[in-house]
Amino acid sequence: MARFELVCSECGMVFSEDPDLLVCPKCSVRQEAGASLRGVLEVRLSDPLSRWPDGAVHEPGVLTRLLPLADPRVLAPLAVGGTPLLEAPRLRQELGMPKLWLKDDIRNPSGSTKDRASWLVAAKAREYGREVIATASTGNAASSLAAVCAASGQRAVVLVPATAPRAKLVQMMVCGARVIPVDGSYDDAFELCCEACRELGWYNRNTALNPYTIEGKKTLAVEIARGLAPEAPDVVIVPAGDGVITAGVAKGFADLVEWGLLQRAPRLVIVQPTGASALVDALERGADDVTAVRGAASVADSLVVESPRNARLALARVRASDGGGVAVSDDAILGAVARLARLTGVFAEPAAAASLAGLKAALDAGLVGRDERAVLLATGSGLKDLDAASRTVDFPQPVPPDLESVARVVEG
Repeated sequence: MARFELVCSECGMVFSEDPDLLVCPKCSVRQEAGASLRGVLEVRLSDPLSRWPDGAVHEPGVLTRLLPLADPRVLAPLAVGGTPLLEAPRLRQELGMPKLWLKDDIRNPSGSTKDRASWLVAAKAREYGREVIATASTGNAASSLAAVCAASGQRAVVLVPATAPRAKLVQMMVCGARVIPVDGSYDDAFELCCEACRELGWYNRNTALNPYTIEGKKTLAVEIARGLAPEAPDVVIVPAGDGVITAGVAKGFADLVEWGLLQRAPRLVIVQPTGASALVDALERGADDVTAVRGAASVADSLVVESPRNARLALARVRASDGGGVAVSDDAILGAVARLARLTGVFAEPAAAASLAGLKAALDAGLVGRDERAVLLATGSGLKDLDAASRTVDFPQPVPPDLESVARVVEG
């Protein structure tokens, strides 16, 4: 059994586990509707790792030490985590970065990093006897929750903007989730989901609001550190929407430093689209919180958030790492989709390829050095948004069924 407590990221107050406790009661009274969350809670394990275990970090015996669960058997029977850390030699050569790595989290069951959070949240819901789990999502968290609940036999209710990519809508419906398209933004869906959970008694998976979303994504950092050991990453490039992946990765590295398994945490460089850059804007202003980007929009739908819910914690963690942030255009993001696929074989959705576009911007800005040990996060599959990817290619015309025609096309 992994013993733990919950700690407020704002005031430091410590709480025992409580199924109904999502945010700090003291700090959350300052919460404003539609604004970033106050009193976000983080998990602190009472019995942390003292050495790297013999098994891989995603094996059941190791999870009992990494995840805040009474019994790992409540986890859905899915192969979540344990994704490869790729050397990507052609990308290294093109960028002149001999120590660049690509964390291919696309290989999670639903094709998204969000599986790490959904897997743990669904397990906690099972421990608490909650069979209905709800979330607001731009698409990936909903697809992830749908897949996890399909494997575990729980019920998923997902609220998504009606503009979510069709492939993501199909994925969550095929997995049996109750899908509720909202005629509004992700931020609208977030508030509506919170209200529904309060009134209907559903377990709330909403990102950042549920502390186990951060803890689930922490496993990314643990896997990266384990994969590079005994070396350590200098910088990690993180695509950012609500800021929970950022906070989770930061927490993972901070925990490893505290446990003595890592000498220092890497810098975090977050990447956002120019049309939804609330976090990057706040970093540039030196602000502790974001100013909402009304009407936020980008081809990278997974990163489109007007007011990032985990803004305060994400900003604090990026600054503590001595990191920074960059905003990149939709054209740069679409170019990165094609570039990443052609140089690594990893087909990423725009939100995931944004990390590569961001790396180029960070190199130009001097935030990252070419000789540093850098890790790019690929967080979602390109199959989730084929419409966006199709904008990066020219579809060929049919040819007559003869070898001469084939040769002419290849040679031309």
